[in-house]
Amino acid sequence: MTNHPHALEALTAADAAELREILLDVCSSPGWADAVVAARPWTDRRALLDANAEAMAGLSAADLHDAMAGHARIGTPRPGDAASEREQAGVLGAEDALLDELRRANAAYEAKFGHVFLICATGRTAATMLAALRERHPNDPATEAGIVREELRKINDIRINHLLDDN
Repeated sequence: MTNHPHALEALTAADAAELREILLDVCSSPGWADAVVAARPWTDRRALLDANAEAMAGLSAADLHDAMAGHARIGTPRPGDAASEREQAGVLGAEDALLDELRRANAAYEAKFGHVFLICATGRTAATMLAALRERHPNDPATEAGIVREELRKINDIRINHLLDDN
């Protein structure tokens, strides 16, 4: 993993309000963003990723809801949202029948859990996401909340790495 010290230095030195706005593009939970800002200074990339993990572990149920609200439904990336489109590239070109199944499974999941199905979609195909959705649907809410928290951490790690690598 390449370390871009200038990007990390710029983030570390940023004004807290500016940094919070940047981090809200990574994860839409204000509680998460505030926790990561408070973890400064980060000595290296690993320290920033560790701050993500610690912040994610400490999120309340409301904070977790805020974090999930920033994610598009699996199978329907948000047009114009580069992160959503990049992360859900695996649904591009999927057959209509598979996308219909994914929509139905999403609806059943959302009816049961009250939020979108969240999975780190990077590198996954529509078929593998559908299989994961079906595998997780029988979970109880507490088990699923733990899985969602870990999937969000993975997504945030990818987005943080992208942020560091693009600057």
